[in-house]
Amino acid sequence: MTQVMAGKKVIAICQSGGEFETDEDGSMSYKGGVAHAMEIDEQMKFKDFKKEVAEMFNSNAGTISLKYFIPGNKKTLIMISNEKDIKRMIKFQGDSNTIDIYVVTEVVAAHVPNVPARRGRSRSNRPALPEAGVPVDDPVNVMDDVMDDTTEAVVLDATPHVNPHTIIPTLLPVPVHSIGSNNAIIGSQEWQNTITGVGQRFRSVHEFREALRTYAIANQFTLMYKKNENERVTAKCKAEGCPWRIHASRLATTQLFCIKKMNATHTCDGVIVPTGLQATRNWVAGIIKEKLKVNPDYNPKDIVNDIKQECGIQIKYYQAWRWKEIAKEQLQGSYKKAYNQLPFYCEKIMETNPGSLATFTTKEDSSFHRLFVSFHACLFGFQRGCRPLLFLGSTPLKSRYQGKLLAATAADGNDGFFPVAFAIVDAETDDNWHWFLLQLKAAFSTAQSLTFVADREKGLKDSIVDVFRDVDVQHGYCLRFLSEQLIRDLKGQFSEEVKRLMVEDFYAAAYAPRPVGFQRCVESIKSISLEAYNWVMQSEPVHWANAFFQGARYNHMTSDFGDEFYSWASEAHDLPITLMVDAIRGKFMELIYTRRADSNQWRSRLTPSMEEKLEKENQKVCSLRVVISTGNRFEVRGDSSEVVDLDHWDCSCKGWQLTGLPCCHAIAVMNCLDRSPYEYCSRYFTTDSYRLTYSESINPVPTVDSPVRKESTKSAVIVTPPSTRRPPGRPPAKPLGPQDPPRRKRLPKCSRCKVTGHKKSTCKEFLLEC
Repeated sequence: MTQVMAGKKVIAICQSGGEFETDEDGSMSYKGGVAHAMEIDEQMKFKDFKKEVAEMFNSNAGTISLKYFIPGNKKTLIMISNEKDIKRMIKFQGDSNTIDIYVVTEVVAAHVPNVPARRGRSRSNRPALPEAGVPVDDPVNVMDDVMDDTTEAVVLDATPHVNPHTIIPTLLPVPVHSIGSNNAIIGSQEWQNTITGVGQRFRSVHEFREALRTYAIANQFTLMYKKNENERVTAKCKAEGCPWRIHASRLATTQLFCIKKMNATHTCDGVIVPTGLQATRNWVAGIIKEKLKVNPDYNPKDIVNDIKQECGIQIKYYQAWRWKEIAKEQLQGSYKKAYNQLPFYCEKIMETNPGSLATFTTKEDSSFHRLFVSFHACLFGFQRGCRPLLFLGSTPLKSRYQGKLLAATAADGNDGFFPVAFAIVDAETDDNWHWFLLQLKAAFSTAQSLTFVADREKGLKDSIVDVFRDVDVQHGYCLRFLSEQLIRDLKGQFSEEVKRLMVEDFYAAAYAPRPVGFQRCVESIKSISLEAYNWVMQSEPVHWANAFFQGARYNHMTSDFGDEFYSWASEAHDLPITLMVDAIRGKFMELIYTRRADSNQWRSRLTPSMEEKLEKENQKVCSLRVVISTGNRFEVRGDSSEVVDLDHWDCSCKGWQLTGLPCCHAIAVMNCLDRSPYEYCSRYFTTDSYRLTYSESINPVPTVDSPVRKESTKSAVIVTPPSTRRPPGRPPAKPLGPQDPPRRKRLPKCSRCKVTGHKKSTCKEFLLEC
């Protein structure tokens, strides 16, 4: 791929109105619609781009999204959401001067202003069909606090039935207002005419009831059922003397329901009854569902306010929360069913990505225990291009069934995080970590020496040694966990400032390259607290201090290197387990492709971050003097006198050994011998190794609803959700790390003198008056 110059212009062919068709191999093609062309460049603002596209197709910029295909991959659509995405899109095209962009219109709730409506004496009948309904036998007063927990979960995602005799408009949730106020319900024409007259057919009696309920709410009158049976339904307007009436019954030998009689004339002005008496939970949940499609972060508090403002219905917070959960389950799938789909999903991962490992275990009662996933592209990239250094960490999942995400991440040649493997477990225990390490070892194709950076608790200290006992393995303790434990274990009353100084000295002792520097730092801790000094010396410095550690950590001292990966999991934690794993897989795909495309533009021998570090060391050379000696051992004098051994890639300052890049002393010697520093850099920092890390791709995995083509032993396994559930109440505050700013404490305010910092009982001004 040729280098993309700044300001490159391409022709964007914007297409709208068509449909995507999926071929047998999973690739998609766009059929139909219209197209317009426009010129864009890397400097274009996303807001201007989206506005211009919307004007092209006479659309609302807030209801469209822009997507495109990566060259060579017609299976995954990439979303454009900011300026950085535009630059990447242009860069991905290489030499091509055109880009196909697909304009996708999102379905949003229509907003109708709250203006007085004029209620006519008669209703005009226009052909329409209601949105597909769900089984609901009787109206439910959602204004009541009582809610039946035994009511069957509703099906909100039903597809509208197409009646060959009726034209069906697109039905969208519209705001309605309480009849009890001065503002009348203002529904759209589609809602006001969901019932069209004699001859209109419905798929079932349930669909007819839902259409009738929607019709009554939109047209501002209250229904009263005279007959409400599975074979026939008769209803009338509740207003006394009003002739509006409807009768429908089931067609013989079918489930179709047909309107047989209808008097569409109203002589009433509406019954002054809150619309909540007719709006069922399913009807309200349908509105919530449509808004969740647009805003996945739609919270119950906003739901309560919107339903009251738009529908005139007062609901409780817990009702909004429960209906949101119902709508989410219909949009995303069942949480319980997702666990039972794990056997099929694991098989499909290994089938579509040969060389991957996806496995799970259950407990004796068939409930979910743990799931391990590692894609071939990640295993290959780590073993071929990354340093033999793994970071082990975990993060809590705030999903319905809780759990923990365990992960092993690596550092690529550009010091970016690289995902290797992850697991979802019911709890973070010694046994689960041991199992995770067993699966990780089984996933590696060849045995190799490894260095782990991880906590020493949770059984990791013993599990790492036990699982990898047949290979050369080193365990570096995470400094963040150690420093937190140090502060917790101190029994003395130390101020926050003193604790901060001890942590700084502790970190300085860990980074000190030689024992002399280490001893100097711990003596500083000893001058503050003998207890802290004894704790540090008993915490096995051989596992965390650079001066004594035998492994190669490349100066990575904490295990939170993969924080970006944990943020991905946090974004997807609210999804069912299979969708959560698939969302993480999608992030992996995008990460690999993006970094591969970026590295194709590099022309340097080392990765950009390593080039920068090497240049900083090179700038220090001018103040150094090399004393030439026999062999390949040299003395370099500057602020200190160091000994460099080129044959063993060693310098007495230890900077070369700790980082993998030549230190300034070594570069000074190389310059004297007219040798290139690049020849003495770790191979893991070269651009070629970086490209090898991201050379393999992760293939898409079919959805779990796809049919199984062959019989599988695992497919017969039943997996039920774990017994853990989200605890009630506010979740506990996240503990602060050593680098996090302290939380601000709320200062008390005196109710007498109105001054902050003390309470009424200790007010000095009051005491002086007394």
